[in-house]
This record gives sequence, structure tokens and C-alpha cells, in this order.
Amino acid sequence: MTAMLMVSTAMTAGDHVMAATKGSQKPAEDSAPKALSLSLKEAQDYAVKQNRSLKNSSLAVQEAYAARWQTIASMLPQVDGSYSYSNYLGYSATMSTAMGDFNIDMPNVGALGVTASIGLNGQGIVGVLLNNIAIDMKKISLEQSESQLLGSVMSSYVSVLALQSISDLLDSSLINIKELETITQYAVEAGSAEQTAADQIRVRVNTMKNSINAQKRNIELATNSLKVLLDVPVETELVLTENLDEVLSPERVLALLSANFNIENNLNYQLLQKQVELAKRNVHMAGWAYGPTLSLAYNYANQQYYGEGGMRMTPPNTIQVSVRMPLWSSGKRAAGVVEKKIALEEAKNTLSETTDNLAIQYRQLCFNLTNAYETYLNEKDNIEVSQRVFRSATEKFKWGASSNLELTNASNDLINAQSTYVQAMLALVNAQVELEKFLNN
Repeated sequence: MTAMLMVSTAMTAGDHVMAATKGSQKPAEDSAPKALSLSLKEAQDYAVKQNRSLKNSSLAVQEAYAARWQTIASMLPQVDGSYSYSNYLGYSATMSTAMGDFNIDMPNVGALGVTASIGLNGQGIVGVLLNNIAIDMKKISLEQSESQLLGSVMSSYVSVLALQSISDLLDSSLINIKELETITQYAVEAGSAEQTAADQIRVRVNTMKNSINAQKRNIELATNSLKVLLDVPVETELVLTENLDEVLSPERVLALLSANFNIENNLNYQLLQKQVELAKRNVHMAGWAYGPTLSLAYNYANQQYYGEGGMRMTPPNTIQVSVRMPLWSSGKRAAGVVEKKIALEEAKNTLSETTDNLAIQYRQLCFNLTNAYETYLNEKDNIEVSQRVFRSATEKFKWGASSNLELTNASNDLINAQSTYVQAMLALVNAQVELEKFLNN
């Protein structure tokens, strides 16, 4: 039954290896598109498909399958063939006997040999099980990489949307400030206002322009970061089809906060479980160092003499069966078993500690998301209020009902509110991404 299991596993591993080989023979990637219009979900799907780092994680899984096949194949029959030709250049051997010396011709000879062998031991079988665990760990690491990539795409996507929104808001504010600058300059020319007032308004205009230019550079930086995640050239034009209200929905946040925490779904917990299982198998592997090794070999040999003479002393068919049992290693094998048992206890302790910490971490991540969401709502309201105050100050200043100081303060408050709003928005996205990764949603 063990042999049948090994053959079945070998066939499965062989299929994965052949699939990986076929995948590696695909033609080069198509040229990148000149423009992309993407929603958040489409951007995430595109990144999963195109990102090279994620492709490397996927290739690591295929490498693990290939390593398992190598381990299995080492316990399956191995067949080697050989052929040799010997030319003795006319030499004759002399045999001395009581009746005299005899010359024996040494004809040219060709030798054909075929050897089939198989070797089985406990360490080889445990090695296959270790390879299976390694494959599972690579798959979990791939899932972690994908989750990390999806979160990074969401953060970059929202960053671009937030910066574009602030840039639009600053543009509208700049129009109002420029209008005030024009009105104030007319008033100076008419003698109803001092030049100092016009200069102060001009400073406000320049400050607003600097803020707009900084926002445009930030938008370019955030867009390039998103392009890196999507693995598209910098020349590709990105059009984001969703707005902030669609991406930062209260329903999504509330659904995350109300989700049940199942520790079995956490990828870090799954990885630690596999490490404990791997440590157990390593103990078995070390223990099998005391076990026997069974070897079976068949050898076929055929010699062809080219000329007269020659003695056929090599049997054409030979079967060899051997059992090798380790007897004494001066404590080397015993120390190996102890080492692996200690490593197993360390893995168990790490798993227990992590299990306790994950419950605390879940509470903290929920708190972080709740706090970030409340802060975002407050800052969103603040920026709307600051915008209304600024518009009111500009209208009052236009009709002479407010001072230049009030206008300056309103302008500064608006710029500060915009900066704080962006920070609150990104903090919300990061808190949401961290909780989603933790829950493996």
C-alpha cells in the first residue's frame, strides 16, 4: 500500500512539474496598454495578474512541487546504461603452467551494461511528507503576498483620489482668491484701499499656488506608485473610475467591525501551524536515522569480442539485495533527535504565544479602525466647515465687511484642514487594510 501511495503521489507531483514547465514556455508578455481605466477591484485584479513580485511567489510554489518530485523520484527505480570499448593493440597474455607457457590472445572487446536499482528508507518517506508541508507553506506565503499587494493597491488608489479631490478644492479656492486680488487692486487704483491690502492678497494667491503645485507633484508620485504595483510603464495613462465615497463606504467599515474573528483563517496562524507540523516531521526524520536502508539492484552485462579468443567471466544477469543498518555513530544521531525535539518545543511555544496575542491584536485593529473612521468623519466635516468659512470670508472681504487678517486666517485654516483630511483618509484606509489582512477577507 505504501508503494502504491508513493506512485500516486509521484504522478501528482509529476503533473505539477509538467504544468510548471509548460507555464514557463509561454511567450513574452504583451506590450503594456497606453491607457487604463480601472475601478478599485479592477486595479487589484490587474495587479494580481501582472505584478512580478507576486509572480515570483507563485513560481516559488512550483519550485516546491519540483523539489517534492525530486524526493519521490529518488526512491523510485533508477536505470543507468553504459557501453565501453577496449582495444589491447595486439597484446597477448602469457600463462605459465607445469606443462609450459601458453600465450592467450587479448581480442578487442565491447561491453554493454544496464543497471536498475531502487533504495528505500524511512527518511526518504518522511522527506516526501516534509515536501508536502513546504508546498503548503509556500501557498500560504503566496496568499500573504497577494493580500499585501491588494492592500497596497487600495492605499495607492485612495491616495490618488484623495489628492485629486484636494487639488480640485484648492483650484476653486484659488479662483476666489484671484477674484479678490483683482477687486482689491481696483480698489487701490481707485484710492479706496491701501497697496498693503493688495500685497497681502497676492501673498495668499502665491501660497495657494504653491499648495496646488505641491498637490500636483504628490498626485504624480502617488500615481507612479500605483503604476509600480500594477507593473505598467510610467507612460501609461491611468484613469480611476471610482470616487472616494464609493471606496470609503461606511457599510464596508461596519461590516469589517462586525465580522467574526476565526483564528483558523489568519494566515500568520496557519503558517505557524505548518511550522509546528514541519518540526514534528523533522523529529521523525531524525529518528529514522536509526532505521535500515533496503536496496535492490539488477545488473545486465554483455561482452562482445572482436576477434578470436577471450574469456567470458562476467555473468550476464545479476541481482543484488542489501540491507544496511546503522550501529554506532558516537551519539551523533541521538544529538540530532534531541535538537529536533527542542526545535519542536520552540515552535509549539511560538504558536501558543501567537494564539494568545492574535486575540489582543484583533481587538486593537478593531479599535484602530473605529478610531480612524471617527476621525475621518470629523475631518471630513471640518473641511466642509472650513470651506464654508473661507467662502464667507471672501464674500465679506469683497464687500468690505471683513479684514485681511480674517481672510488670511480662513485661508490658512482651509489649507490645514485639507492636509489633516488627507492624513485621516489614509489612516482610515490603512486601518481597514490591516484588519482585512488580519481576517483574511
